[in-house]
Amino acid sequence: MTPAALQAACEAELARLWQGHADGAHDLGHVRRVLCNARAIAAEEGGADDAVLVPAAILHDAVNLPKNHPGRRRASTLSAEAAARFLAALPGYPADKIAAVAHAIAAHSFSAGIAPETAEARILQDADRLEALGAIGLARMFHVAGQMGAGLFDPDDPLATARPLDDRRHALDHLEVKLFPVAAAMQTAAGRRMAAERIEWMRQFRHRLMTEIG
Repeated sequence: MTPAALQAACEAELARLWQGHADGAHDLGHVRRVLCNARAIAAEEGGADDAVLVPAAILHDAVNLPKNHPGRRRASTLSAEAAARFLAALPGYPADKIAAVAHAIAAHSFSAGIAPETAEARILQDADRLEALGAIGLARMFHVAGQMGAGLFDPDDPLATARPLDDRRHALDHLEVKLFPVAAAMQTAAGRRMAAERIEWMRQFRHRLMTEIG
């Protein structure tokens, strides 16, 4: 099975699983960007199997639960199980690669707390976390905050200089609460470099935002 055919099959399965219920932060564009990130990191790092990366990247959010869902921590494990079932029934897909795909998916999630043990798992984790950074990261951050009923920022203290950070109420707080620390947790040298570039851009955006709102 060619990489293109494998990607197409996985995308078709993802569409079936989502049944048209994907959100703007977790849609087909997201998984394709994660795959692109994964391939870029793999090209620098080496040692990764594209036959594992492709299905792992496309199916990593097969079970997509909202951020505030009580079962959110299990979403990556449920996605891994769904991917394994699909690949086991996919004609021509090597059975000996399914466990590697499932592990990479289960370990990609920040909230799951599963340590990545393979090159593909480390690369997928970094590739997905890059989606939380840079311009696309900001777009997704504000989108998710809006879905959860949060405001853009605290108008009286946008940088939380005299109040506790609270990213459930103020989207901008999420930069300090979760997104800026992401760079330090990247698994690969390539991922750390890409993350640092994107975080610098985010800091510039925040500075511009503060200038505009006075």
